[in-house]
Amino acid sequence: METYLLDWANLLLRWLHVIVAIAWIGSSFYFVFLDSSLTTPEDESLRRDGATGELWAVHGGGFYHPVKYAVSPPQLPGHLHWFYWESYSTWLSGFALFTVSYLWSPTVYLIDPNVHAWSPSAAIASAVGFLVVFWLAYDAICRTLGQTKNGDAKVGAAVVVLVVLAAHLATTLFAGRAAFLLVGAMLATAMSANVFVWIIPGQRKVVAALKGGQPVDPVHGQRAKQRSVHNTYFTLPVLFAMLSNHYSFTYAHPHNGWVLVGMMVAGAAIRQFFVLRHGFKLGRNAHPWPYALAGVVVLVALIAWLRPAPVTAKAVPVEVTASAVQAVVAQRCVMCHGEALQSKGVRLDSPVELQRHAQAVYQQAVVARTMPLNNATGITDDERALIGQWFLAGAKVD
Repeated sequence: METYLLDWANLLLRWLHVIVAIAWIGSSFYFVFLDSSLTTPEDESLRRDGATGELWAVHGGGFYHPVKYAVSPPQLPGHLHWFYWESYSTWLSGFALFTVSYLWSPTVYLIDPNVHAWSPSAAIASAVGFLVVFWLAYDAICRTLGQTKNGDAKVGAAVVVLVVLAAHLATTLFAGRAAFLLVGAMLATAMSANVFVWIIPGQRKVVAALKGGQPVDPVHGQRAKQRSVHNTYFTLPVLFAMLSNHYSFTYAHPHNGWVLVGMMVAGAAIRQFFVLRHGFKLGRNAHPWPYALAGVVVLVALIAWLRPAPVTAKAVPVEVTASAVQAVVAQRCVMCHGEALQSKGVRLDSPVELQRHAQAVYQQAVVARTMPLNNATGITDDERALIGQWFLAGAKVD
């Protein structure tokens, strides 16, 4: 019953997480596009009131006319929409999903003894520590280097180094799939913390100053803009990390830390292309195609690097019997796919059930090699080859 309820919790939390993440990423992308597409207001009264940009757009049968005031509007409107619950809901649902999927069963999902053997409590504490320590280090970089000459470039370089170090540390401590997800969660935590600690509090101070008739300090808008820009570059790397658990050829690679870094670099470069292309259309930037090209080159290089090596034939019997395969499955798989525990609703404790799930067993144990998870039961290459030959011969039962 516990497994069944955890599956439902995983499904519902994942559904919620995707919905609110779409809302957050969508609004983030829209405002980055908006800033890149604004033109000087044509109306002299808007310019006189302090408007720094405007955009005319058509969508859904209507015309929209957003206007931006870089510091403050001449008069605070009665209704002001705040963009923050999209961020908070994404992080809260994501951390809940991470708890249900990984922290609840650390020996299954977090720990791979072949990578690093440690206690469940240590693995859980370290996983949570990754989220906290990265945010503190990243925030310290922004607050110190961000105030110096060429601060944005220095912050960017330092954050890249920090992410590379974190990616390699995660892949040397945790199971590959958990490491990739953890690095994504680490970046997502920094994104949400940017909103919670800097962006929204700064905007609240601006609103309070306007209501009190006080002059507005432009530093709040500058800080919020800096963190908002960081968030948009984190987005595509985070999305890859969240999707990577479906693709074992990335996280199961012997040098998976570099695979993760490469995919994140490609994502950030491609995001930079989309950030700059709107300004290029207005004559503000050179064509940003080198960023798109750089991202594509990295992806092509990873595809070439990760291509599967030729499979060496294993010495297995000319004719594999179902009983021989059943013996392997009973030793390596049935503890999670038997009568007592039917993980993902799959049972393999009888010849009939094994035959019914033969395609899934072949795909997961032989082709993708993701099962048993983290190879916790120690299945050998010869045993995988045995299962593969049995399946390719028709998956017959005795």
